[in-house]
Amino acid sequence: MKKVAVLQSNYIPWKGYFDIINGCDEFIFLDDVQYTKNDWRNRNKIKSSAGTEWLTIPIGASKGRLICEVTPASPVWARKHYSTLSQNYAKAPFFSQYREFLEHVYLERQWTNLSELNQFLIRYISTEFLGIDTNFKDSREFSLSGRKLDRLLDLLKKAGAEYYISGPAAKEYIDDQTFADAGIKLVYQDYSGYPEYKQIFPPFDHYVTVFDLLFHVGPDAPRYHRGWREEETRD
Repeated sequence: MKKVAVLQSNYIPWKGYFDIINGCDEFIFLDDVQYTKNDWRNRNKIKSSAGTEWLTIPIGASKGRLICEVTPASPVWARKHYSTLSQNYAKAPFFSQYREFLEHVYLERQWTNLSELNQFLIRYISTEFLGIDTNFKDSREFSLSGRKLDRLLDLLKKAGAEYYISGPAAKEYIDDQTFADAGIKLVYQDYSGYPEYKQIFPPFDHYVTVFDLLFHVGPDAPRYHRGWREEETRD
């Protein structure tokens, strides 16, 4: 039974995003849709001594772009993000293990497309740091028709999906019967129960970039976004 998830690419997403990726056979980036301002496409949160802080990629003020058409307004942001991450996480137990990767992303590469950057980070973190073997695709690889929900259903059918894994927020606007009529079982991801770990800047916050998890627990990161469920099953 093929399980498929479809999401817009986010900038260094939180662990729940990777939990969805791990739970499906195929993950499809949906970046040929309207870019939405003040969303997760170009920003995410970190922990700092002053509390929660935003890391935001400036993308200019022009409207009407698809996510895959968005470009950073200036290359200066990358060095600033590297500096901010280094300043706030240098004392985290495993930060040094990821420094070379951060230098490659923020100091060596030149990113002219937001979608390209986001997808690179998500794919690399999934496979190299979290041990996820899900197959990745992009919605632009499919010839799609329709708008919004009809387009999503068309994508799922062409991907051969038998299960569609969705974030819980979609319950507000998705009609379960529509998926049932299409022969696709709709499953909502459950984000509850994630175990806490020691963050250098308390109080604990689950809703920060996955970098926070990696810098604090390193190779044990998979346990904190999915492995704990297996432990509960064994118990």
